[in-house]
Amino acid sequence: NSADEFTDEQDGQTIHWIIPNAQKNDMEPLVLELLPGGRSKTIEPHEGEEFGYVLSGRILLCRSDRKKGMPVRKGEVFYLRGNESHYLENNTSQTAKVLWISTPPAF
Repeated sequence: NSADEFTDEQDGQTIHWIIPNAQKNDMEPLVLELLPGGRSKTIEPHEGEEFGYVLSGRILLCRSDRKKGMPVRKGEVFYLRGNESHYLENNTSQTAKVLWISTPPAF
């Protein structure tokens, strides 16, 4: 229900919590919109896993153990363990949208 959705706009990103009070659950699904040049907050190492599906645009999955970000395009997914810091970045000229699911909740 979109009436239950909570939205947080920050510099270069908008986070849509699509499940109310998901922070108390085992899994936290959200939709992240990254403006051109925008990036998510850095997720510090944690126990758990994350899954992402790019709904539109293109992002870079940037991890602390790699020099270059991994490009992920519309219709593609990423899956990673939370054992290293990471963030998403949009280095294109179009807004990107990502369904991002974290366990346990990281936002």
